[in-house]
Amino acid sequence: MVSVQNITVSFGGFDLLDDISFLVNKTDRIGLTGRNGSGKTTLLRIIAGLQNPTSGRVSTPNDFRIGYLPQQMKTSDTTTVLDETLKAFSEIFRLSALIDEYTRQVAERDDHHSAEYLKLCEKLAAAEEQFRIMGGTNYLADTERTLTGLGFERDEFERPTSELSEGWRMRIELAKIILTRPDLMLLDEPTNHLDIESIQWLESFLESFPGAVIVVSHDKAFLNNVTRRTIEISLGKIYDYNDSWSGYVIMRQERRESQLAAYRNQQKLIADTEKFIERFRYKATKAVQVQARIKQLNKLERIEIEEEDNSAINIKFAPAPRSGDVVLKAENLSKSYGEKTVLENISLTVTRGEKVAFVGRNGEGKTTLSRIIAGELDYTGFFKIGHNVKTGYYAQNHDRALNDDKTVFQAIDDAATGDIRTRIRDILGAFLFRGGDVDKKLKVLSGGERSRLALVRLLLEPYNLLVLDEPTNHLDMKAREILKQALIKYDGTLIVVSHDRDFLDGLVEKVYEFRNKKIKEHIGGIGDFIRKKKIESLKELERKDNNPDRGNLPEMEEGSGNKLKYREKKDFERTLRRLKRQVESIEKEIDDAERELSEMDAKLAESGSNYEKTDDFFRRYLKLREILETKMRLWEQYHRELDDFLNNSEE
Repeated sequence: MVSVQNITVSFGGFDLLDDISFLVNKTDRIGLTGRNGSGKTTLLRIIAGLQNPTSGRVSTPNDFRIGYLPQQMKTSDTTTVLDETLKAFSEIFRLSALIDEYTRQVAERDDHHSAEYLKLCEKLAAAEEQFRIMGGTNYLADTERTLTGLGFERDEFERPTSELSEGWRMRIELAKIILTRPDLMLLDEPTNHLDIESIQWLESFLESFPGAVIVVSHDKAFLNNVTRRTIEISLGKIYDYNDSWSGYVIMRQERRESQLAAYRNQQKLIADTEKFIERFRYKATKAVQVQARIKQLNKLERIEIEEEDNSAINIKFAPAPRSGDVVLKAENLSKSYGEKTVLENISLTVTRGEKVAFVGRNGEGKTTLSRIIAGELDYTGFFKIGHNVKTGYYAQNHDRALNDDKTVFQAIDDAATGDIRTRIRDILGAFLFRGGDVDKKLKVLSGGERSRLALVRLLLEPYNLLVLDEPTNHLDMKAREILKQALIKYDGTLIVVSHDRDFLDGLVEKVYEFRNKKIKEHIGGIGDFIRKKKIESLKELERKDNNPDRGNLPEMEEGSGNKLKYREKKDFERTLRRLKRQVESIEKEIDDAERELSEMDAKLAESGSNYEKTDDFFRRYLKLREILETKMRLWEQYHRELDDFLNNSEE
């Protein structure tokens, strides 16, 4: 369907992508992975036609539509939710205007038998047919259905986009892509600003999406739920694995071990050859052998191994100054934006040393309360910060506060005070900004680099209350785990807004659930909270009372609870089907490998046969044994996932 042919992207003497080729089939679900800076976003932009490669090409069929969701969105702040979404129909609007023009011309002519008149009628008919094929007559109904499916209420359609959070802006961009009915969706970190409900909706949508999907994401659960194929970019090359993230991790380790063995053997060969050349270079009797060895080295295709990325963010929060026992207290606190009430008469108390999580759907007030705690918003009711509390705030849209024209060093130097200014380069180095990196302009930084820079600002002075709003957005998996461990060791008070269950697990001991303008306190960690709610994951928690895509479900009687049971049943069945499909697929692959091995064993046992003595036969035999071992490990993993799911559903 899509052919990526010999793509090379060069910067000076460096090849970011080196002669890569692969095919994207009609219903592929591909996870694109690789270390930061490996070229994932560049490859997506090339496929989307937004960037030209140094050489190579991307071939697609005629009238092929590609929808691209970038990692950094640029949504207009001068329009409404509906008007912004309707931009998806620019081609339909063009056709509508063309139809109006052709209709006007036809009505004004009376030469009904002329060739020009008949040609005009043909153009009108063709435009009307194209308009119908693109669903032009139903575009308003499609828009309403998609926006409500993504969580927008109908009374929010005229809401200015300037009032929306990043998560809701992301939904508008998703709606625009969906409404264009693409054949291929390219999603670059789609879960970064989405709450758990919208991640669930996206997973459900992609499961039934008839086209192909290529996604870049640091969310392991999302990749496992969505993808069935993984393409890794490493040292400018690609490695294609016919499995989701979990299977890819195991098979990649197998490939790396094999590569390392081959690399070590080749390095020994090179060293021995160079030693021979050096030893006999000036001996006339060995001249022929020396020249042969030199030619051998020159022709040798060197094996390259990507070094393990052992660089790590060195996060260690300063000891927290002692605060009062009560860090913050709110009673009957409310907050409205115009006529829209977000928080209504809520009360909470956070004491010294507590680590708590704010969870709930986007728009339920998590960020609003975080900003009130940080002193950025006014409110009604009672709210008080405790004695000697010093608050550090990591905002979800932290990058907006950064001046893109400044360098990394300048951004920190401007925020630093006192003696710490003498240690700015050391602090930046601990966050992987080394050497010339500190002189980079902020506008060229990736999302992950900007997030790391925002974390640096939290280390400039000691805080005893940290309020972190979606701190894992844009951070890779290793950085997320490092940040989590640093926060576990942090001896101050922590409030964290997050939809990342893995990140919250083991970090927080209290959960505040935001729903319907209220908050509810749950004592215990995120795992305890989920078990109390009798849900398989946070996705079950963050459902709406009304079904997000009502048109796809049969009508249920209001108030009976049947809607929720129906949705739970559908989600359970969908997950169960996926897990069973994984097990069945790997069992078939194991059967195939065992059957071929059995046939080869039989040939080895045949007396008088020379077939088994060929090198190709033995190489294939050993390779099959390795493949079978890998598949058996995958089978064990998939069975554990299935058993865990069934056991959790019975609790």
